[in-house]
Amino acid sequence: MGTTDNLRFYGGADAYLAACPSRQILDVLANKWTMLVMGALSGGPMRFGELRRRLDGITQKMLTQTVRTLERDGLVIRTVYPTIPPKVEYAATELGESVTALMHAIRAWSEENINAVLDARDAYDVRAAQEVQPVTA
Repeated sequence: MGTTDNLRFYGGADAYLAACPSRQILDVLANKWTMLVMGALSGGPMRFGELRRRLDGITQKMLTQTVRTLERDGLVIRTVYPTIPPKVEYAATELGESVTALMHAIRAWSEENINAVLDARDAYDVRAAQEVQPVTA
C-alpha cells in the first residue's frame, strides 16, 4: 500500500469538506512560490539556478522544497542529464500546464490591481486608527 492510498477519493470531490483530499492540492496551488515557479516554467524548461535567479527572494531551501512538492504532485518533471557535472532541468508537465493559465490570471490580476489594494489598505488603516465613536440614536 502506497503512502497516498489512504487519500484516494472515490466520491465527488468537495473542497469545502474537511476530509476532502482536494484541499491538499489547494494548499499547494495557493502557495506564492508554487505560483511563481509554475509561471517561470511556462516559458519552457529551466535549470535550478535559472529558476532561483528568476524568483527574486526565494531561498535555495524553499525552491528545493517547492519543486519537490510540485514533482511529487505531478505538476513538474525533473530531468537529469548524464553529463559531468550532471545537468538537471525542471519543466511543467501536461498537468502542470493545465493549471498554469489559472495561475497566470491570478498573477496578472495581482499586478493590475496592486494600487487599488494598497489604497484599500491605507483607507482601512486610517479607519482602524481612529478612536471608536459610539453610535448615537
